[in-house]
Amino acid sequence: MEITEFWTILSSNNIILDVEQIEQMKRLHKELKYWNSKVNLISRQDEENLLERHIMHSLSMLKYIDIPSKARCLDFGTGGGFPGIPLKIANPDIYMTLCDSIRKKLKIAEIFALHTELRNFNFEYGRVEALAEKKEYKKHFDFIFARGVAKTVVLIDWTLPLLKDKGKFVFYKGGNLEEEINDAKAKYPQLDIQEIQIDFIGFPWFKNEEKKILVINKK
Repeated sequence: MEITEFWTILSSNNIILDVEQIEQMKRLHKELKYWNSKVNLISRQDEENLLERHIMHSLSMLKYIDIPSKARCLDFGTGGGFPGIPLKIANPDIYMTLCDSIRKKLKIAEIFALHTELRNFNFEYGRVEALAEKKEYKKHFDFIFARGVAKTVVLIDWTLPLLKDKGKFVFYKGGNLEEEINDAKAKYPQLDIQEIQIDFIGFPWFKNEEKKILVINKK
């Protein structure tokens, strides 16, 4: 996919980026391809699909959910910075913390983030369960994101202490989620879980591949 098509598809789905934001996305795309040849951030076979299957996928939740200005966000298991860095580029006024247990991946994500020249990025090395034990992070985040990390109930187990009372989990998932959702509801009946099929005008791949997001908040 070329950057013009990428921009057009996002605009068609009410995800509006200005020229500077598109330039930042182009820089992220270029640097990710460079670093992926040195450190395995994503599958090498998927490099040609970076814009649509990683950057656009990260942004896809913005079709369905607004992130308010100044929101405090956590992206854990971020790997090369997904979904956190694209979301921060699209929402420069938010506070974004990236967390990963693999140091070299987090360092590369930090390089990517610094090259956006955006402020209010934070980086936490280690397992997110350890982050949840830090006093300063108790009920700290308005949004907690994870993309392809673990089953939903496990993600909640790890991070529920970090979420504000009116905060939201947004988990990127795929396929049939019935069992996974039922398990989470059984353990956490106080949470409301909404399953959203990602369906983009001009890009049917998300729907064809059953790419979904789970939006979870307290009832």
